[in-house]
Amino acid sequence: MKLRVVSSKEEIVTLDADEEIIHFAFRPSNEDVFKLVKACPSIKAIHIPGSYKKTISKSIQMFLDMQKIALLEGDVWGHRKDINEYSEIDKIIFEKIDEFKGDGLDDKEIVRRITRESKLDADLINFILSTRK
Repeated sequence: MKLRVVSSKEEIVTLDADEEIIHFAFRPSNEDVFKLVKACPSIKAIHIPGSYKKTISKSIQMFLDMQKIALLEGDVWGHRKDINEYSEIDKIIFEKIDEFKGDGLDDKEIVRRITRESKLDADLINFILSTRK
């Protein structure tokens, strides 16, 4: 799974239409979110730092809910956009999730263990779990 890292407003119009998960590395305005949804009609989730998520308007949150687009809180630790525009979630994370599910652990415990073992945030892990059912 890949997260496309968007570090400026100008990048939004250059995104591929088939992008599914976007990480905003800047504080998006309502207009930025609307542009993103228009540019990427198959978007499933927007991932933003916690401090930015707190400033997202209620109207945008309602809009994303109506569009069935998840608003996820988190960061992409250690990612260098100058090297790769995507932050990739390691396959080991998916293998661990499958292993924990096979061991009979519930989603809450899986999230707790994966967040402890990786640098991924709980929102993103919950999103991964919801897409793997």
